[in-house]
Amino acid sequence: MTDSGPTTDAGSPPVDFDRDPSSYRHWQLEIDPENPAVAWVKLDVDEEGGLVEGYELKMNSYDLGVDIELYDLTQRLRFTHPGVRAVVLTSAKDRNFCAGANIRMLAGSPHPWKVNFCKFTNETRNGIEDATEHSGQTWLAAVNGTAAGGGYEMALACERILLIDDNSSTVALPEVPLLGVLPGTGGLTRVTDKRKVRKDRADVFATKSEGFGGKQAVDWKLVDEVIPKRKWDETVRERAASAASESGRLPGGEGIELPPLQRTETADGIAYSHVHATFDRDRGLVEITIDGPEGGVPSSIERVHELGAAFWPLAMTRELDDLILRLRSNELELGTWIIRTRGDLEDALAFEQVIAEHSGSDWLVNEIRHYFKRTLKRLDVTSRSLIALIEPGSCFAGALLELALACDRQYMLDGTLDEDDSEQGDEAQIMLTASNFGPFPMSNGVTRLGSRFHGDDDHVAKLRQETGRRLEARQAAELGLVTDAPDDIDWDDEVRIMLEERASLSPDALTGMEANHRFVGPETMESRIFGRLTAWQNWIFVRPNASGPDGALRKYGTGRRADFDRKRV
Repeated sequence: MTDSGPTTDAGSPPVDFDRDPSSYRHWQLEIDPENPAVAWVKLDVDEEGGLVEGYELKMNSYDLGVDIELYDLTQRLRFTHPGVRAVVLTSAKDRNFCAGANIRMLAGSPHPWKVNFCKFTNETRNGIEDATEHSGQTWLAAVNGTAAGGGYEMALACERILLIDDNSSTVALPEVPLLGVLPGTGGLTRVTDKRKVRKDRADVFATKSEGFGGKQAVDWKLVDEVIPKRKWDETVRERAASAASESGRLPGGEGIELPPLQRTETADGIAYSHVHATFDRDRGLVEITIDGPEGGVPSSIERVHELGAAFWPLAMTRELDDLILRLRSNELELGTWIIRTRGDLEDALAFEQVIAEHSGSDWLVNEIRHYFKRTLKRLDVTSRSLIALIEPGSCFAGALLELALACDRQYMLDGTLDEDDSEQGDEAQIMLTASNFGPFPMSNGVTRLGSRFHGDDDHVAKLRQETGRRLEARQAAELGLVTDAPDDIDWDDEVRIMLEERASLSPDALTGMEANHRFVGPETMESRIFGRLTAWQNWIFVRPNASGPDGALRKYGTGRRADFDRKRV
């Protein structure tokens, strides 16, 4: 059930992330009838199917709507088709794999739309790589035509890239020479870090708008294999069958369905079964509450499969994922997110134990664990101030404690509030478990505790000794697990002043500060894409050389060259 909600700053309806295969306009998903371990994912963009008005999706180019379908497709492959061990990503159009992000869409979109589009698309690409690495669903790109810009970046997310040798098909990253922007979904980083292309050659490649094909594309490591057109179908099938046979995907029976999420949307909030968000537009914040489970832990792994999408960890994660996406795209002025949990610690830990016991042996439980990991990562890179409030009745324990550790600050009430009418034993408590020491790493490969106490491995080791203990506010503060622990006399004022102070600061400065603080320590390819590439792209998008009236995005396709301001900044 959905009521009318607010509109985006572009004047278009709010972005809706609900999709299912019956509603796809741009993608075809086929399970190979001769080899059910292989799935074929074909891009066939409907030119008239743009998410908003004002452009046509020509040459298999894409916009946010195309990528929302791809995200839904990747989720269904992992949960609904556990027997699939190899996925072939290709095009349903002859001699045209994908032209990348639609230029008219980018040129006509407001800045926040462009940035959110790149961020979501990056996350979907990362999810494809995660499926290959952690789910045993190996993705192969069968590039059966020209792949330019985001089209090549889509292929780069796959484990192997096969390119047809038809004397015309190439791979290219033409954004710098043609558009005055960067390949916005990890192209530069994946070429050097993943494909291991020599950096001087990467420089040549990224400034050569027509790209490379044939033997040179293989020699430069831009693709893995070039296949003659006459042998294309046969060879691609052979490579897919080989990848499927080598897959380490856990054995599975029937998949589970992912039914439409049930939510109620109003101008004042969004409510799901387990996740609730209340908007305070005057103060520019949203209060998010995640309800823990209420008993009823499944008695067997068979019961988990029977519950399917109703199994609390999966149901809660789907709702939280959907909420994050909707708030990021549709509620740009709600700059502070307050995160709470509500429930019994023991109930939450009982469900967590099911995940811990079976994630290495059961495909469904493994998928749920990695889905929660990816949703936490989505929270990590969200450009909002994240504040955790830990109060009596909270259930920040183990995996749910990761939600608090993902926040910029954590405030824990020392004592009880009058309206709680709670006894001393009912004070707010948190609990560390094994879930806080590895299963849910950030994009940089570091745990949130490791990030919090960067350079202090001894303290992290000390915290391991605290696992399984209920920690009240003073203990949590002494261990450095919370930012502050005001008592019941000061609680309301401390929280109010902190939120008022946050709201008074520059949103742009906060976005930069938070992104710096959240990702301390080492980097990975994934963290560099968000922390380095995306930051530069964000800046370039507002520069006149790209987005100004005489910029490259505006002049593309007009036959006129962009008028660049030649000063280097």
